Amino acid sequence: MYRNETETASTDAGPLRARPRRSARGSESADRTPPVDLAHPRGPSLGAFLVGLQLTDSAFPSGFYTLSHGLEGFAQAGTVEQDTLAALLADLLRHGIGPGDATALALAHRAASAVDPAGVILVDERLYATKLGRGIRLAATRTGRQLIDLAAEVFDAPVITAYAAAVARRESPGTQAVAAGVVHAGAGVPIEQAVAADLFAFCASFAGAAVRLRLTDHRRAQVLLRGAAPVIEAVVHEALDRDLADLGGHTFAADVVSGRHERAEARMFAT
Repeated sequence: MYRNETETASTDAGPLRARPRRSARGSESADRTPPVDLAHPRGPSLGAFLVGLQLTDSAFPSGFYTLSHGLEGFAQAGTVEQDTLAALLADLLRHGIGPGDATALALAHRAASAVDPAGVILVDERLYATKLGRGIRLAATRTGRQLIDLAAEVFDAPVITAYAAAVARRESPGTQAVAAGVVHAGAGVPIEQAVAADLFAFCASFAGAAVRLRLTDHRRAQVLLRGAAPVIEAVVHEALDRDLADLGGHTFAADVVSGRHERAEARMFAT
């Protein structure tokens, strides 16, 4: 009759119970699967996550520090105050940055991941064409060229260096969102995480400008950022669902105040 090896077996030495092997230190043999450590689960590499943190860090010289994203124009017109900052930020995300920059970033990320340089340039040109104001166009390309130029040095990825060369030859405008999409793709950052990271960088820059314009303080700026999280999440999913024909946001009030801001006698920010 069949008996399991762990059951008692009869030998010359009498009944014996099979015992697990033990190592020299007395523990069970290493050929047994170790228990799962639920307190420290093993996940995917953190490399891509760390790239996202680096690119969105305020210490990264992307040029965002010089931009108010239209906020200074609203402040000059007296149409925004501390209690309306959150609503203004949400509107800019939903109707301007989301359909425009975030969508372009997602499209550029896909094109760069597919090693489609012509597709990247097409997205870049389309996004540039949607920037109506001169100041907004200049800000988008100045920060984008600075980003891609530095990223070509920091990240060793052919798709990044190829796009940087195209921008340097003036074959592509070099808008910030497209540059970010290419850099994130080249560095292996997943597309959803890339769009979310760039949107958060925009919100952090907006909040920082609000502090400098004395529309809020540092503590309330953090509340503003946390409150924007659900909007960011929704805008990310919407941006990922759009194609090239849908690219372009419409924030008419922001365009008007940005135009006035360009001609202001005194201003703190480039936009």
